[in-house]
Amino acid sequence: MATLSSLTTPLPTSTKLALSTNQSKPSFQILKPGNPFNHFPKFTHLHKILNTKAPQRLFAVTEETAPAAAVDPSSEAARRLYVGNIPRTLTNEELTKIVEEHGAVEKAEVMYDKYSGRSRRFAFVTMKTAEDANVAIEKLNGTEIGGREIKVNITEKPLQSLDLPSLQSDESQFVDSPYKVYVGNLAKTVATDTLKDFFSKKGKALSAKVSRVPGTSKSSGFGFVTFSSEEDVEVAISSFNNSLLEGQPIRVNKA
Repeated sequence: MATLSSLTTPLPTSTKLALSTNQSKPSFQILKPGNPFNHFPKFTHLHKILNTKAPQRLFAVTEETAPAAAVDPSSEAARRLYVGNIPRTLTNEELTKIVEEHGAVEKAEVMYDKYSGRSRRFAFVTMKTAEDANVAIEKLNGTEIGGREIKVNITEKPLQSLDLPSLQSDESQFVDSPYKVYVGNLAKTVATDTLKDFFSKKGKALSAKVSRVPGTSKSSGFGFVTFSSEEDVEVAISSFNNSLLEGQPIRVNKA
């Protein structure tokens, strides 16, 4: 009978011995290290859980994605600033003087409503270089002009193509009239249909329009509602001025 002492070659420390159950000639069989659960498919995962001393290997899987399109520093988009919440009395010249303290200004343009002639309380400023634009943002964003805290950043992102049809439809369907009210302090969530329906509670509103920041779907925070008579205008002002629309008190006066 073979015995352990009769083995002349030392066994590796990781080698295991198994005793054969063959009654005619008992013997030892050398088993190679491996996964002890290989013969039990349902439990093969236990080898990884129980073998805590085995070195763990981590594999990072990278996903190929298209690189984001970088904005050309020399393009106008990288030099054009949006300046929001400015006083209504601020002019192009005054705005230019304020901004050019922090960089070379190519053009400054305060935006006005074509119907009322009022300042829309925002402007666009094109700087000479992208570096000038970045400095102006750093120095001016959050500062005050005429007691109002202004917002300065790179021009708002363009409209997505899906937004264009609905907004263009709003513009084309707006019916102008000499009997018109200006509605200010609108919540950003107010849509054109919502504005018209709200004013139709006290009379017949011909049309309504929520103003948008040019080139974007962002609300400018005000709009217009038209009527068929001066009487309807007076009723709208007396009924809705300082009333709540989507949780925000609105201002209503003649446009």
